[in-house]
Amino acid sequence: MFIYGILLVTLALALLSLYFMFTATGKPLRYSWSRLLLALSLGVFIYLYGTWVYLTVNAKYAFGICLLLCLLSGFIRKKSKAARAPRPWKRGLSFFWTGILVCLCIGYFTGTTGLKQQKIELAFPLKTGRYFVLQGGKGLPTNLFHFSLRGAIYAMDIVKLNKWGGRADKVFSSRLEDYEIFNDTIYSPASGRVLRAYSDNPDNIPPNMDRGPQNTNQVLLETDAGYVFLAHMKKGSVVVHEGQWVVQGQALGCVGNSGFSSEPHLHIQAHAKAAPGTPWYMGQPLYISFNGKSYLLYEVIRPKRVNMVNKE
Repeated sequence: MFIYGILLVTLALALLSLYFMFTATGKPLRYSWSRLLLALSLGVFIYLYGTWVYLTVNAKYAFGICLLLCLLSGFIRKKSKAARAPRPWKRGLSFFWTGILVCLCIGYFTGTTGLKQQKIELAFPLKTGRYFVLQGGKGLPTNLFHFSLRGAIYAMDIVKLNKWGGRADKVFSSRLEDYEIFNDTIYSPASGRVLRAYSDNPDNIPPNMDRGPQNTNQVLLETDAGYVFLAHMKKGSVVVHEGQWVVQGQALGCVGNSGFSSEPHLHIQAHAKAAPGTPWYMGQPLYISFNGKSYLLYEVIRPKRVNMVNKE
């Protein structure tokens, strides 16, 4: 399974960075500084990009502590007297990989669009709890999947964390009910008019996603600030209709697994209004800010309580 594979890669690279760090701190700095830089850059990279959530996000924090302890151990450990300077080709190889990893770490925060983007302010559309950005960011390299999807360079896929810090009861499950976010109520992140609303498509059984992006249950809102698209909703759950005016906090439907989706999650993206007749997804992509805070790939979201609105 793909999920097991990328989780194993995460764990293997984490162990490799700890090994590099431990061996580097056991030698005099004049001999080991190139390996130390490699260990640090690899450690930061896997901390940011590692797919820890498939196991538990708590593993990420445990790894960060272990990496820091390995680094600090260099101040108290005795240095090997038999240490020698590495061969030039080994030092050059360390420089090469360190450079790539540092660029990727910087790209995590800046993406391909820099530090500032055109934003849209929204209320977080889910209940109080701990949520997680499974896919998102500021374009490449973090938001790889969404980058070419109808200009959705700032689109986000959101899952919910259980008490153990995982998004499901197992690393992978074919039961929709095992995913913490499945059937969560989605509340309108802004006031606006419903342009599209339907939920007749069946939910996929993970990891099947053969139905594709044209068969996702969804709600499309037109607000004063632009368009907000919410997708992969549960079959039969949408409770609003096209042309209806909704207010922020009003229930729209439930999280499901319809369309081009391998597991239950909420997909959300936003676009500025374009010229009349232009499809909504062709407008300028907007970087989403929930309750005054923006989020990057693999960040945890702890939302403020949603002010729910009952509408007949």
